[in-house]
Amino acid sequence: MARKFCVGGNWKMNGDKQSIAEIAKTLTGATLDDNTEIVLGCPFIYLSYARELFPAKFNISAQNCYKVPKGAFTGEISPAMLKDVGANWVILGHSERRHVFGEADELIADKAAHALAEGLKVIACIGETLEEREAGKTEQVVATQMAAYAKTIKDWTNVVVAYEPVWAIGTGKTATPQQAQEVHAYLRKWLSENISKAVSDSLRIQYGGSVTAANCKELASQPDIDGFLVGGASLKPEFVEIINARK
Repeated sequence: MARKFCVGGNWKMNGDKQSIAEIAKTLTGATLDDNTEIVLGCPFIYLSYARELFPAKFNISAQNCYKVPKGAFTGEISPAMLKDVGANWVILGHSERRHVFGEADELIADKAAHALAEGLKVIACIGETLEEREAGKTEQVVATQMAAYAKTIKDWTNVVVAYEPVWAIGTGKTATPQQAQEVHAYLRKWLSENISKAVSDSLRIQYGGSVTAANCKELASQPDIDGFLVGGASLKPEFVEIINARK
């Protein structure tokens, strides 16, 4: 069975009510590929607002959550709270959470398992730094990150993996379609050998890292790339072209 293309927009710490309303107007007024699943990663405080603005075909996602339902964790948000305000996805393990906020593989994996148990769908991010790529450690790094997820995730049905080379996020540098495909193919092989062939065949793997209207079609044509996780461009009108990369 063909894997459904999935495009996520990660707005990061950007936006206000006015700009989100403008994004909603652009996206709801556009002709979008019905065969592409769309997930919008919104700042916590605008999740309810975004859910009210966007039709149901647009999935609303948080950009993070914690690993328990409630408690004395000042400043944290639980999956139960996300569901309560209409979010049905969450992005976890993004490189900024790993490298800016120091989140470890094990914590991210625990968050993912809890989010899934609470009924959220998860975009599980992985990726290597420039230093790791130049040292020839790309496969080792992504395998280690995937292994951490595999320790806590038993059912991969509601998981999308996002491969994001850290050196290509927000830098204007993009992995070539061939570089991206190589890592995606390696991940597919890793899944087959360490989880199951069924999961390897069905799990969607997105590419993230300076995806634009100019490069999205060639990236989307690669056999193991099943979508994108888009940062800056998801705040611009060109996001429509990225969603329609396979159209």
